[in-house]
Amino acid sequence: MGDNETGRKTRTQFTQEPLCGSLKNDTTNNKRLTMKKILFIVLTAISLTTFGQDKYNYVYFNKLTEVVGTEYVIASIENLGKMLESKSRYLLFINTKTGETNQVDFPNDAGIGKLEQIKIDSLAINIIVVAARTVDLDGKSGIDWNDPTQIIILSPDGKTKTQLTESKFFVRTWIVNKFTGTIVVTGHYDTNNNNKYDKTDKNEIHVYDLKTLKLTNKI
Repeated sequence: MGDNETGRKTRTQFTQEPLCGSLKNDTTNNKRLTMKKILFIVLTAISLTTFGQDKYNYVYFNKLTEVVGTEYVIASIENLGKMLESKSRYLLFINTKTGETNQVDFPNDAGIGKLEQIKIDSLAINIIVVAARTVDLDGKSGIDWNDPTQIIILSPDGKTKTQLTESKFFVRTWIVNKFTGTIVVTGHYDTNNNNKYDKTDKNEIHVYDLKTLKLTNKI
C-alpha cells in the first residue's frame, strides 16, 4: 500500500508540476505581449509626432493639360503636409520651349474641377476655362461641397486670371457657343441662405462674352 501510495503521489506530483510551469510561462508571455503592445503604441505616437512636424510636403501632380497652339502645358499641383493636409494648390503653366513657368494660385482647400481650353481662331479667342470652388460662402468650415462653383478664365500663358461668375452664384452647367464666342452658364442663387438647393432659390442663365469677359444677358 505504501509503495502504491508513494507511486500515486509521485505520479500526481509529476502531473501537477508541468501545469504550474505552464501557468508561469503563460503569465510571462502575457507580460511580454503587454510590454510589446505598450512599446508599439509609444513608438507609433513618437513616429506620428515626428511625421506631423516635418516641414517638407508631398507634391502631387494631378493632371497635365496641353494648351493647343502654344508652347504651354498646364500642370495641376497640390502640396500636402506630412499629415496629408493641403498646404497649397495651384496651376503651373510651363513654357516647354524656355522652361519658364507662371503659377496661378488657389485657396488651400479649393476644389479645382473641369479645366478646358477654348480656342476660336476666327474670333481671336484663346482662353482656359476653369470650374472651381474657391469661396467659403458661410465662412465657417472652409470650402466644401456645399459651396458654389465659380467659372474662372485664365490666359493661355497663365499670366492673367479673371473670375467670370459671382462668388455667390452656384454654377451647375456651362457650354460655349463658338459661333458667337459666348459662354452660357446655368445655376442659382441661394436666396434663403440655407446652403441647400430648394424651390425658393432663384435659378438663372447667364451669358458672357468671351472676348470682353463681360456679362451680356441674364435669363
